[in-house]
Amino acid sequence: MAKQHFDTEHLKDDLKGRSVRSGAITLAAGAGSFVISMGATAVLARLLKPEDFGLIGMVAVVVSFIVLFKDMGLSMATIQQDKITHEQISTLFWINLVISSGIAVLTAALAPLIAWFFDEPILFWVALAGAPGQILGGLVIQHQALLRRQMKFGKLAAIQIISQLVGIATAIAMAWHEFGVWSLVGQTLSTQMANMLMVWFASGWLPGKPVRGSGVRPMLKMGGFLTGFNITNHFARNLDNILIGKFAGKGPLGMYQKAYSLLMLPIHQINTPITAIAIPALSRLQSEPETYRRYYQRAVGLLVIAGMPIIAFAAIAADPIIRILLGEQWVDAVPIFRALVPAAFIGTFNVATGWVYMSLGTTHRQFKYGILAAVLTCTGFAIGAQWGAIGVAWSLSINFVLIRYPAVCYCFKGSPLRPKDLGSVLWKPALAAICAAVAVGLFDHFVLFELTLFLRFGVMALAYTVAYLVFWLILPGGRQHLIQSIGLIRELKG
Repeated sequence: MAKQHFDTEHLKDDLKGRSVRSGAITLAAGAGSFVISMGATAVLARLLKPEDFGLIGMVAVVVSFIVLFKDMGLSMATIQQDKITHEQISTLFWINLVISSGIAVLTAALAPLIAWFFDEPILFWVALAGAPGQILGGLVIQHQALLRRQMKFGKLAAIQIISQLVGIATAIAMAWHEFGVWSLVGQTLSTQMANMLMVWFASGWLPGKPVRGSGVRPMLKMGGFLTGFNITNHFARNLDNILIGKFAGKGPLGMYQKAYSLLMLPIHQINTPITAIAIPALSRLQSEPETYRRYYQRAVGLLVIAGMPIIAFAAIAADPIIRILLGEQWVDAVPIFRALVPAAFIGTFNVATGWVYMSLGTTHRQFKYGILAAVLTCTGFAIGAQWGAIGVAWSLSINFVLIRYPAVCYCFKGSPLRPKDLGSVLWKPALAAICAAVAVGLFDHFVLFELTLFLRFGVMALAYTVAYLVFWLILPGGRQHLIQSIGLIRELKG
């Protein structure tokens, strides 16, 4: 059992190969998940009203904050530690389960307060119905961590896709029968149930009794700082929803949340699988600075080469994207969507600092940074809220742009990395993506504006792809970089 679930020495024998294979699997799964999500979004946006998504958003503002305590950073502690034991992970499992059960009870207890705060009586029942899902989530935390630690991303990818399909099928069936907001509640619960059952089966690990003195104290300490950062970051990043929901109402909140989730979805689909691979691999390379640096640069390169052009294209194609995916009733989300683009562009590599903190076990420094970042973000939201949802969106983007460089400098201090190591990876894809967006934006403005909606979008997508590749070839070293990218694709294909 120890070797199967806990030992990781065998991973170092072929770390590059495992990373490449894991990358191929998780990126393919991410692409599949993205396509499925887009299809589900298009269907549900037509079957449900913006107000239904706004109601879920109101509950999520409160519940998602409480849920941060469920993990307590213990899954990442399991992944990051060099050596772990059955007794340690069993103890952490029961800690997570007790906390999750407490969160379920707290969610139910807060249901009346949520309904009162937003002045929406139905929120009482929505929050109450979602409470059992917290226990389902707590049951899989350590099992998923063990699968990630062993880099078994094929199993995790299959579980992700299947559970996503179960949830979407449930939501569409309920929405078709006019269950309204309950369709989204059903989607969440069915996804969690399917995920829990499959993770336990795939892991094969069964927890034992909790053991006092099993050596979990350092893991709890690391997880505590990570949770502290997540709490401050979460509060700051969700104050926008609270302000819009409280002062503008469920309609504008639905528009804002759908614009935000639609824009961030491709970034999430790219960042999440690569992060799942990068952190375990970087954790194994803590004592090898040069190898750590090279691996880090290559992983970040994967993020931005794929993510930056998607976001830059979304900026110029916001109108057809919203109209095609969501329908005409969502057209007011277009300016909000565009206002969030700078934040999304920075978001393509925003997770890269978290890789450093977690792989090196320096989450105490991440927590300190999170406090300052939260203060700045909340201040920006308070100012932007005077102009409604669009003002909040612009305040988020401005804040992201202004604090990113200081955040990188602070993060890299004392690590094997320097800001120039990151900058050398970012500038080419950023410049190529922006130049291609400007060129295609002008082309759309003067040539394509009279075309039908679908034809206009198709021509824009094709023109942007060509322009992005051309600018890559023009940039210094661009041709060599493309050759290297093709080599990586061949590795992934193999």
